[in-house]
Amino acid sequence: MSAAAAALLLGGAGVLMGAGTARAAEVSYATECLPPPISGLPPVEGTTTVEVKAPATAKVGDEVEVVWKTVQAASKNPPILDIEENTVKPTGTLTVGGAQTGELAMEGPRENPAIPKDSPMKLSDMTGRLKLTKAGEVTLTPGGYNINVSKPLSTDTKCSAKEPVKAAATIKVTADGGDTTGGNTTGGNTTGGNTTGGNTTGGNTTGGHTTGGNTTGGHTTGGNTTGGNTTGGNTTGGGSGGDSYTGKEVQVAYACKTPIGDKNATSPVRVDAVKNGGSFDLTVKFGKSVMDSPADIPADSVKPSMAVKLGGADKGTVAVAGPANKGPIKAGAPIEIPDLTGTYKPGASGKSTLTPGVLTVKALGTTTTCTPAGDTPASLELDTTAQSSGASGGSGSGSGGGSGSAGTTGAGSGTSGGLAETGASDHGGLKALGLVAGTTILIGAAVFTLTPWRKLRGTR
Repeated sequence: MSAAAAALLLGGAGVLMGAGTARAAEVSYATECLPPPISGLPPVEGTTTVEVKAPATAKVGDEVEVVWKTVQAASKNPPILDIEENTVKPTGTLTVGGAQTGELAMEGPRENPAIPKDSPMKLSDMTGRLKLTKAGEVTLTPGGYNINVSKPLSTDTKCSAKEPVKAAATIKVTADGGDTTGGNTTGGNTTGGNTTGGNTTGGNTTGGHTTGGNTTGGHTTGGNTTGGNTTGGNTTGGGSGGDSYTGKEVQVAYACKTPIGDKNATSPVRVDAVKNGGSFDLTVKFGKSVMDSPADIPADSVKPSMAVKLGGADKGTVAVAGPANKGPIKAGAPIEIPDLTGTYKPGASGKSTLTPGVLTVKALGTTTTCTPAGDTPASLELDTTAQSSGASGGSGSGSGGGSGSAGTTGAGSGTSGGLAETGASDHGGLKALGLVAGTTILIGAAVFTLTPWRKLRGTR
């Protein structure tokens, strides 16, 4: 190499060295993340690894750009739902220390690839601009951060450092703008792996109100009127259609399988029927609302259904379902279960009973299934006549017949639709279908599955 070429190379190197080249370093630190309050979950702990990029050198008066890159979030997407692309937005805070002190707010765009269930979280890079005011070494240390997920609901998971964190970058700041060398500190890297575990959710219900069961009588068969008005839901007499039968409200003890585990629930439920030609149109009503929405719930998010159990002369089930919530439910507004409706086609003659059965609530790809845990009393008894292709051991939904008079085991007490109460035997305050709402929100939150601290410490 000629002397001229060497001089050119050295000159170029000198230019680069004097330009304040950006430096990057990683630090890892133990982290505690707080799931959204509605989850009822305890704080979770894990490892965050961050790379901070900043100029190695600068002078007083400069405004420099700082970049926070989350190399490893202390989380995995829970094994419930895939997270859509461009729905996750991180924000955080860097502590400014050394010659200059303060805090630097960091913010990243809502940009992320689709994140499959049970896979690592992907966060966009956060940026901030720092005005340098004093000469000397200025350090930048990562700390707390927040992750907002906008769908299906806007929720936040807040994470904070649970141990002293090393500075991830240092800027050499000069008063006269002269060249400086050196300039960043490197925190020790930790490679703690992700663990799976604990994020879930529980349930939403949709609105809907029930009305007390008034009945009418006075129907004619072959020209003779044998009916009359009913009181408390007991009706006798047959007819060509329109007879109403009001069931008794019964307490149903449910054992629920939810995305956040097994839950117990008790809910007042009533089954009503109206004769429609040869069939019975069924309506299942829940007791009054017993909880408010923990957060805004979007429209068309939740759809409940039930398999009404047949007994007595007939056997099988009748499928009933309610509509999805037509409009959004505001935080603090009552959460109510709509009426569940379906058609019963008898498959046997005699006295057939209808009892609230398995309740299913589907919300944004999740399913909560609640099965009666004990012997639930029948809500309604009907005099039925067997029809071709009727229930009798199978599904009783569909058109068909029943000629009968019907009687209930007690008077119905109609109230506005509501939620099942969950908890221990004293029904400690959670609500079964409210768990579905919680599940939906937590899916949006992508609450973290965190690496245990002991793994973090073991790799240092």
